[in-house]
Amino acid sequence: MSLEIVPVWKRVTPELSSELIAMWARNRALPDPTKAAERAAQAVAVGRDTETGALWGVGTAVLGIVPSFGQPTYLYRQFFDVGARGLKQTMPFLNCIRETLEAYNASLPKPESVGVMIELQNDEMAQRYRDMFEEEARAHFIGWSPRGRQLRMMYFKGAKIMLAPDAVPRQRPTGP
Repeated sequence: MSLEIVPVWKRVTPELSSELIAMWARNRALPDPTKAAERAAQAVAVGRDTETGALWGVGTAVLGIVPSFGQPTYLYRQFFDVGARGLKQTMPFLNCIRETLEAYNASLPKPESVGVMIELQNDEMAQRYRDMFEEEARAHFIGWSPRGRQLRMMYFKGAKIMLAPDAVPRQRPTGP
């Protein structure tokens, strides 16, 4: 297997959407095609096997505000095909996502996000990443999710507080 990570933010074609929907269905990750189509439109990058062209991973993001954090962030999800797990692609993928979203955010007339927020849903990863700051991903521990999972924040270079406390919504976004 020869792996590559390809940024696709804001360039998801109908063909790519179909491939993502099929990958999620094959892995029983997102069996509802309507929800899978919504998630496919949020793709930031995909992982491809350069030999076969098959998808092996995807990272998706949606802009949102988690009330306890109080700033607009890209709320991030990552999924790898069963056959691609354990191949040490988590950090390269995560770094590609951060770089892609950071470059996009910097290209806007006014930034829309302070960075990328992730919830570590994999117990093995949560045990491995215990430092308050993880240098490789430039990710800060910022607390616990309502589900008791680590929340990590990857701030963009030069990020500034964007919202005052009175401008923060009081309910969690219904996101990815």
